[in-house]
Amino acid sequence: MASNGDSRSGLLTAGGVLSIIAGVFKAIGGAGIAVLSGIGWFARIHEFPFFRNHGFLFGAEFGLGGIPRWLSVGGIVIGIILGVLGVVAIVGGISAIKRSSFGLSLAGAICAFIPFHLLGLLAIIFVSLSKKEFEAGK
Repeated sequence: MASNGDSRSGLLTAGGVLSIIAGVFKAIGGAGIAVLSGIGWFARIHEFPFFRNHGFLFGAEFGLGGIPRWLSVGGIVIGIILGVLGVVAIVGGISAIKRSSFGLSLAGAICAFIPFHLLGLLAIIFVSLSKKEFEAGK
């Protein structure tokens, strides 16, 4: 692969940028899921008339838009987990661009991939192929 003279191939930078992009999408999506689920959960607890729905399905009472109560709480948890994965992916991407820590860069790329994101897969490949650039920088 072509080099610019200081042992930087560009793959690591590309992996870092992809990790940051996937992390931003994941963090924003996770925050959105957590907020919307929290609104549904809050509305069900305080029994706002607008959100009331008295239907039952397999014993689960439905609330906001036909969403079961347990699903609202699960959405908050899933949103928080996605948000944390997104933040780790962003920090790992920054680490990859700065070439400071291979472990953190790879962890960020893996967090960008989970549960499945094509940009995260490419970030894993690019960061793992560029391991020598971390060793050359020390």
